[in-house]
Amino acid sequence: MAAIVQDACLETAVADLLEIGVTPAASGLPVRVCVSGEVDFHNAAALREILLIALTVHRSTLLLDMRDVTFCDCAGINALLIARLAAVRAGRRLRVTAASRPVERLLHLTATRSLLT
Repeated sequence: MAAIVQDACLETAVADLLEIGVTPAASGLPVRVCVSGEVDFHNAAALREILLIALTVHRSTLLLDMRDVTFCDCAGINALLIARLAAVRAGRRLRVTAASRPVERLLHLTATRSLLT
């Protein structure tokens, strides 16, 4: 189950053990996305959808802070790569600016770190 709470400055989505916060910036400036909890097969679609919505609504680079992610599997990496592809096609960027040890390990094992910096 996913819920979206919207405020003037913050959108948050919670799906199972995942929390995603989107903090908009002034027009043209990067948008900060904070992800915490576990990203897995059961909730990676929520992450993907929030990232795609943020790219569409904010029309800016997305900076992902994943330092509080405690678990991430291949579904999480897939969500990031799909959102990255959408960003590239739209002439924008998606960057992981901070990553926890589990996220860094998976980015290293899949050789995808360079795509997300």
